[in-house]
Amino acid sequence: MTPSLFHLAAAQHSAPVTDWAARIGWVVGLLVFVAFVYWLMRQGWKWRGTLQGDLPELPATPDDPGAPRLTLSGRYHGSTTAGQWLDRIVAHGLGTRSRVELTLTDQGLDVVRPGAASFFVPAAALRGARLDKGIAGKVLTEGGLLIVTWEHGGKQLDSGFRSDRAGEHAAWVGALTTLSTTPHTTEHTETEGAR
Repeated sequence: MTPSLFHLAAAQHSAPVTDWAARIGWVVGLLVFVAFVYWLMRQGWKWRGTLQGDLPELPATPDDPGAPRLTLSGRYHGSTTAGQWLDRIVAHGLGTRSRVELTLTDQGLDVVRPGAASFFVPAAALRGARLDKGIAGKVLTEGGLLIVTWEHGGKQLDSGFRSDRAGEHAAWVGALTTLSTTPHTTEHTETEGAR
């Protein structure tokens, strides 16, 4: 055998064999880790709901809510404790993001959420509205989020909405602010005063 053939034969090696057992072990370990993190997140969500268990049931839409002042189609991004944009409220489904149809009447704000719990904010419970850029878990451009402040069960809440047509937000802030500063004599306030 000539020296060049000898070097050629010595240089030829078989490809390294893939260690499938090690790869499968890593994949299974990664899946177990992801499942564990997901389980921890769910437990945290349940724990937060338990801590907020003193929040009463959400009001339902009255039989005759009145003529609509404004309507909006868009997304509901969640609710937080008023002024604390990271303190998410999860009780009664308020932490569930969803599509939303808002209707503002003289009696209050009707929040219809397909696939999630709908609720009604009586006009007497409205505390104002503003444009903002974020709420727990959602950050948008400045003024991209309509924040409605309302009171429920003695606690002030901020709920975040985004219209499919962001240009509507300013009109909503004006209308909600006006409605929240108007004196109301409703069944809701009379019931509260009787207690």
